[in-house]
Amino acid sequence: MISYTTVGTNNMDAAKKFYSALLSELGAQEMMNMDNRFVMYGDGKGPMFAIAQPYDGKPATVGNGVMIALAAKDPAQVKSLYDKAISLGAKCEGPAGPRMDGRFSCGYVRDPDGNKLNFFCMGS
Repeated sequence: MISYTTVGTNNMDAAKKFYSALLSELGAQEMMNMDNRFVMYGDGKGPMFAIAQPYDGKPATVGNGVMIALAAKDPAQVKSLYDKAISLGAKCEGPAGPRMDGRFSCGYVRDPDGNKLNFFCMGS
């Protein structure tokens, strides 16, 4: 099972501002900070999400085809998370709304570093 997921950043201050505000909407808070190079967020109940500057010192890059999906409780929260991310500087990769005849509600964004996120819930 997945314990945590990490995305790279080239600007830790901007990434912390983005993810602290965004993930608080899911009840997550900063749980670990290692020299401001690796920051872990969680709610203390399940998988966690981390941002990091690459250990090898090279620039962080976005994986082609890589996406992190964050579960929302309902379509309203999907829309709220999508809107919050956009307000924090994310770029739209597919607006929030129903997909697959309403069986799946989701919204896609790219964070300020270009990492792709999906906010989703099953059902409409």
